[in-house]
Amino acid sequence: MSEYVLTLSCPDRPGIVAAVSGLLAERGCNILESQQFGDRDSGRFFMRVQFEGAQGTDPDELRGAFAALSPELGLEFSLTDTAERQRVLIMVSKAGHCLNDLLYRHRSGLLDVDVVAVVSNHPDLRPLAQSYGIDYHHLPVQGPAGKRGKAAQEAEVLTLVDHYRADLVVLARYMQILSDDFCAKLPGRVINIHHSFLPGFKGARPYHQAHARGVKLIGATAHYVTPELDEGPIIEQEVARVDHTHTPEDLMAVGRDMECLALARAVRWHAEHRVLLNGDRTVVFR
Repeated sequence: MSEYVLTLSCPDRPGIVAAVSGLLAERGCNILESQQFGDRDSGRFFMRVQFEGAQGTDPDELRGAFAALSPELGLEFSLTDTAERQRVLIMVSKAGHCLNDLLYRHRSGLLDVDVVAVVSNHPDLRPLAQSYGIDYHHLPVQGPAGKRGKAAQEAEVLTLVDHYRADLVVLARYMQILSDDFCAKLPGRVINIHHSFLPGFKGARPYHQAHARGVKLIGATAHYVTPELDEGPIIEQEVARVDHTHTPEDLMAVGRDMECLALARAVRWHAEHRVLLNGDRTVVFR
């Protein structure tokens, strides 16, 4: 029998859990996992239900049944078959640690997604991607005097997103700022990773800046991409304690590990439909 994940949000009120579980019970579905959260600040209710469908369960009929509840409860919901793996396109520049980590997890079965392609503004990581049997597309960003500018390059990326039917774009240390237009075309479908010094140490050599200031904690933040640079809803963060004995190079090494961990968790939780948007924040059902 098939398994499904239902995620929903709506204005908080009594009877939501009863309505959802009752609808599933009426159709012979068996709930395997259920998590919910009522946010008193926003007044919204969030729920994730993983369930086993009965013999002959029609997901379209289920979607119709939940849509019929929407006017009464104000539901925003999604119903997904767990057998439908997320198709992921990864974007990188020259640093390969996050890319290598994601590809290893994918190959070893630790990350249940389909990595469909890698796109980069540099050719450096082509051998790494090809060693995993993944298509690699080098799309450089040229200046205004060149034949291709930023807008044209992003248009080519979007063409690849459509070609590969990518559900999610992951910026695995892609060192280019995405345009507002690009972000608007893929809302809630682009995840980025950056060091957690932001906004404290912006610009070049952030770890050297942090070393000069004697920081005691470093880390990484994985978040959804929005037009507001590095201020999208946070999915996951990872931190490590450091001290005066760490050189800038030591901090960079620790930071790379933190980036890999935070990004891998964020991609996994998104792929498992565990992340729900709550305004500028997220609800993550781990």
